[in-house]
Amino acid sequence: MSLAAQVGLGERELVGIVGAGGKSTLLLGLGRELASAGESVVMTTTTKMGADQLPSWAVACRSVGEVAEALGFGRPVFLLEDVDTSKIVGAPAELVDKVFAQMDAGYVLAEADGAAGRLVKAPAEHEPVIPATTTLVIVVVGLRAVGRPIWEVSHRPQRVAALLVCDVDHVLEPADLAALVAHPQGGMWHVPETARVVVALTGADGPAASEVQERLVSEPRIERVVVVGRFGT
Repeated sequence: MSLAAQVGLGERELVGIVGAGGKSTLLLGLGRELASAGESVVMTTTTKMGADQLPSWAVACRSVGEVAEALGFGRPVFLLEDVDTSKIVGAPAELVDKVFAQMDAGYVLAEADGAAGRLVKAPAEHEPVIPATTTLVIVVVGLRAVGRPIWEVSHRPQRVAALLVCDVDHVLEPADLAALVAHPQGGMWHVPETARVVVALTGADGPAASEVQERLVSEPRIERVVVVGRFGT
């Protein structure tokens, strides 16, 4: 099954990808899949990414006009503010909203969170940076965090521990990952009320994935929970 089908993409979406454990891989994999299918695709980040993750198969653009021109030639786009030898500086959320508003059809995919390469995270007050008109939020969680202590696999481990009411030496279980995703100050933090929510579990399918899925199936904000592959560290 395609990634687009797994996460339930509609005909026109602004997708905000948050969480930890494989956001960039999911962003680029989904973008390449859609572009290969002939769809209009704009990829971006509203935070920062490693410069080595800028895809060579997409056109780097810095304005609505540049995006429109590249899409007019059938090229996938990576929207950014700046790039140097180490980092891509992402586009402001307002610019992402503007690009999406001017697209008659197609997809804008925005990595809207940072996690320093970790498998799970709890956001700070100012995170994630989700564009206001986002139609679908994908919350990414790394299954390989199960069986490992919070301090080892978490971005902002003290915040993770606080949300789970434990200490940073606590060894994570599937129930903890589900609780972190569903927490209003965890995976649901700053998710627009009008956006649908999908949880993407990265890593090998198995008992841990099944338990997380079972625990989240009744959450009213979550449309589906899927395992999308061996992404993340």
